Amino acid sequence: MAVTLPRGPATNILAGLTFLAFLPVYLTGQTDRAAILAGFIPERVNALAAQGISIDIPWLPLWLTPLSATLIHSDWLHLAFNLMMLIFCGRYVEQLLGQGRLILIYVVGAYAAAIGQWAIATLTSANGETVIPMIGASGAISALLGTYAMIYSQRGVRALGPVPAYVVRMLWLAAAWTILQLLIALAGGFDALFGSVAIGAHIGGFIAGLLLARPLLSWRFRPL
Repeated sequence: MAVTLPRGPATNILAGLTFLAFLPVYLTGQTDRAAILAGFIPERVNALAAQGISIDIPWLPLWLTPLSATLIHSDWLHLAFNLMMLIFCGRYVEQLLGQGRLILIYVVGAYAAAIGQWAIATLTSANGETVIPMIGASGAISALLGTYAMIYSQRGVRALGPVPAYVVRMLWLAAAWTILQLLIALAGGFDALFGSVAIGAHIGGFIAGLLLARPLLSWRFRPL
């Protein structure tokens, strides 16, 4: 039985922009250069905090790189997997919350992903992870996945003492996602734990999506 996804104009636009941005960079062999110029590099944050100055490259300022990084992908497999998750989760979230709120989750997720990746990279800075550019839309997409999981998960949960049931659900989902990311990273070898797999970005984005789900749902269906 075929599964028909809901319509999602905003999701389709995000997917289309991501695909169109990938083509010229990949086909011209400029992926590494684009990653340095437009990717999010945690060390730039550390330099700004330590010296009180920006080490911005003229092409893109530091504050914009969490968004520009979502448009850079290393290869076709990286792109295809992210687009698949974006289209699936994005369309369902967009159907329920609308186009504007979908984009809000995506943008907030991109910045939360950068914060998460910066935190992980800084904790392991002795291994040089702070200079590795973070690229790909997976952090922002993780935010959509977090919202999707928070809204559409069917397993019932109960309040835990004074902790409301929805908070318990959020904590369980956050813990499960974090453990999953650690397992995926470890499966690639210890060196991939905080390097090639951007687990900080995935965790940061997902938690942002969890936190946004309930307020945006209330906003969407608030009484007029």
